[in-house]
Amino acid sequence: MTKGILYVVSGPSGVGKSSIIKEAMKRLKGFTFSISYTTRKPRPGEVNGKDYFFVDEKTFDEMVKNNEFLEYAEVHGHKYGTSKSFIKEKINEGFSIVLDIDVQGALNVVKQMRKETVLIFIAPPSYSELKKRLLNRGTEKMEDLKRRLEDAKWELSKINEFDYLIVNEDLNESINQLISIFIAEQIKTERVTEHLGNYSFFKFEEE
Repeated sequence: MTKGILYVVSGPSGVGKSSIIKEAMKRLKGFTFSISYTTRKPRPGEVNGKDYFFVDEKTFDEMVKNNEFLEYAEVHGHKYGTSKSFIKEKINEGFSIVLDIDVQGALNVVKQMRKETVLIFIAPPSYSELKKRLLNRGTEKMEDLKRRLEDAKWELSKINEFDYLIVNEDLNESINQLISIFIAEQIKTERVTEHLGNYSFFKFEEE
């Protein structure tokens, strides 16, 4: 059985990652969305077990102690973690998994699973546009907003460590680009031939 692919999609807060990922996955079959654990409170419309697993600090720290996370980090004052058992189980079963995490977490994941992982960075058209989007979102206090914008400077400096870059200027175009990456990675020669085991059926017989 061919192992699955872990698509790690990352970028600064407010860049539009979640919207792009959700719409792309509606148009594709055979993809599983990895749900992260977090200690932050749910935003309006977010559902526990669907958008995130919302847990308290004590529960999260206990999971860290038990080595249950593939990666975890504190971002913007809140903790986020990715279940190790869930990811590895699905990869071994041949499923394609999409993971929406922060840049720090993405770089930690690839250290452990480079062969199975595709890193995709979603960037804003400009830093000023990112600030505008965060302000329009209206979900953060001013202190949190300033922290996210400051963190974005470091996150944007890591673009060259990713395999692909999508500049989210037009939502539909960004969705199409993400779908194209998903499909292209699945039909890479190295992945297809690994599944086939040999090249025998490509050989031509002389008449």
